[in-house]
Formats: sequence, structure tokens, C-alpha cells
Amino acid sequence: MLNKNFLRRGCLVITGILFLIFLMQYNKIEKTELLSTEGRTFEKAVVTEVISDNLTENGNRVGNQTVRLRLCSGKFKNEKVEAISSSSYLFGATCKKGMKVIALVSESQGEVIASVYSADREFSLYFMIAVFLLVIILIGGKKGAASVMGLGFTIVCVLFLFLPMIYRGVSPIFSAVVVAVITTVVTIYLISGISVKSLTAISGTVTGVVMAVIFAGIFGKVTQITGYNVSDIEELIYLEEKTAIKINELLFAGILIASLGAVMDVGMSIASTLQEIYSRRPDLGMWDLFKSGMNVGKDMMGTMSNTLILAFAGGSLNTLVFIFAYNYSYHQIINMYSIGIELMQGISASMGVILTVPFTSLAGAFFISGKVLKK
Repeated sequence: MLNKNFLRRGCLVITGILFLIFLMQYNKIEKTELLSTEGRTFEKAVVTEVISDNLTENGNRVGNQTVRLRLCSGKFKNEKVEAISSSSYLFGATCKKGMKVIALVSESQGEVIASVYSADREFSLYFMIAVFLLVIILIGGKKGAASVMGLGFTIVCVLFLFLPMIYRGVSPIFSAVVVAVITTVVTIYLISGISVKSLTAISGTVTGVVMAVIFAGIFGKVTQITGYNVSDIEELIYLEEKTAIKINELLFAGILIASLGAVMDVGMSIASTLQEIYSRRPDLGMWDLFKSGMNVGKDMMGTMSNTLILAFAGGSLNTLVFIFAYNYSYHQIINMYSIGIELMQGISASMGVILTVPFTSLAGAFFISGKVLKK
């Protein structure tokens, strides 16, 4: 038994190393220059002095601040430069002495020119991520640690496999399916190992996300909504002209990726329940297990569908506020591309969750009662 476990872990380590080597090689891409950034860098800096403030008598900030910065990174590290900080909501920062910021630095005719891009949020962001991961581990124990590892693997796959595949001209939908399958297998394996429960959850999850994207395609065909109807289409078309990216499929690939987490949750929950039921009642047949899985899944459908619909609604809250405030007419609202896309995303993802229930229940009834693998 020890030799088997050692061999299995050795194979996993070797597979992981080979996968990392593949990712490093696959990410060696010569990207097309879309915007020249020569001579311009973003550097860490500290505000040493506020030369002129932009605070008015009524408490509002208008115009720009003029500040002095000490650069903490890059070619001009430790040099002090004068910089402008905008009062914009998207760029600049309300600077105070001692504040850490990110500066946009360039050089012109031997003179260093700088402006404040934003507050330096790096440490704060990493701190909040660390708190999130720590809570998962403290509450979940070993399962929580496995979940964190699965989450890390998913992020790596999205950043270093999914995006490079799209950039190289591979179909975004196919790329999303590949990443969904890989991340599902690895995440469920980390949580449950090799078992009929894992096989059941993987089967249900993969089927569910594929059904979600198929339904999205049908939805788009019926409503005449395509990947070219998104809000930032002009920038995407420019991107398509300069690269091999197939932008018309990005919308549908995004639906697949967005629904993966919820579908995996449903698949794993039903698989775990069926495994627990069968361990206590091994006399149950396939049909009884299938009905049990369906009963559990029915209770999950409403809450998970609500979760997805509300998630997409929350993402489009700005649009909904505009619609409400400007009192758009019904015919205008129901025919807006943005509303159609949000409905497509929410309904398609929910459809994936709903269809995961019977597929996972069927797979569980077959694998668990048939004892295809021993737990």
C-alpha cells in the first residue's frame, strides 16, 4: 500500500512538473505591440511633500495636486521628482506626506517627468487575499487547504493556459472547455482523491458546463445576440485586427468559465450525498440512488440559480441604475443588447446548474451502485 501511494504521488509530482514546463514554454509568445510604452514605466514612490493642494473651501477637490515624490524603484530609484496628482475618480490619488503611491515615470531630454497613477494598493490587496485564504484553511482544515490548492491551480490555468490559447488563435470556447475539464479534474481530485465520488462529480460538472455554453449558443441564435454586441466592441475589433484572437466567441467562453464554480459545487454536493447514502444503505439500487440525487438537486436548483442570476445582476448594477434613473421605456429596455447579454449569461449558467443535477445523479447511480471503483 505504501509503495502504491509513493508511486502515485511520484507520478503526480512528475506530471505537475511537466505541466509547469509546458506552461512556461507555451507562454513564450511574441505579442503584437498595440500601444507604444517605450520610455514609460510605472514605479513605486513615496510622497515627501505636498507642494500645492487642490482642496477648496467647501471641502471638494478640484484640479490637480502638485507633490514631490521619492522614487523607490526603477532606473531613477531614490531620486526626488515633482509630480502632478489628478483628482479623477479613476486616476491619481489624494496625496499626503508619507503616502505610498505608484508613479508614471518617463524621461524627456534628460528630464524626469512623473505623475501619480494611483495609491500603492499592493500590500493591501495581498493582505485581504491572505485573510481570505487563511479563513478557508482554518474553517475547512485539510479540505480547506485542498480547496486553496485547487483555487491556485485554477488561477494558473486561466492566466497561463486559457489566455495564451486565446491569444494564439485557438477557439475561446474550445479553450474554455479544456480549462474547465482540467481544473475540474484537478480540483475534485485534490478534495476527494480517486474515487467513485470524484468520477461522479467530474462527469456531472463537465456535462453541466458544456450544456451551459450550448444553451448560450442557442439563446444567442434565437435572440440574434453575438459576441460582437458587447459594449467595448470597438476596442475588441481593433484587437482582432492586430492579433489572432477570435473575439466573437469570447462572450460564450466567458459564460462557460463563469458557470464552472457553481456547476462544480452542485456536482460535488450531489456526488458526496449519493456516496454517503450508499455507504449506509448498500442495498439501494441505481433507480433509488438516482431519485435520491434528484431530490437533493431539486433543493439546490433554486438557491444556485438565484446565486448566478444575482451575481450577473450585481455585475450590471450600473446599467440598471441608469435605466431606472433615466426612466427608459419597456420596449427600449427589453431590446437593449446589454440586458439581453445579462439575461443570456444568467439563464445559461443557471441552465448548466439545473442540467447538472440529472446528469450527476445518473452518473452517481451508475458508478456508485455499480461499484466501478472502490472508494
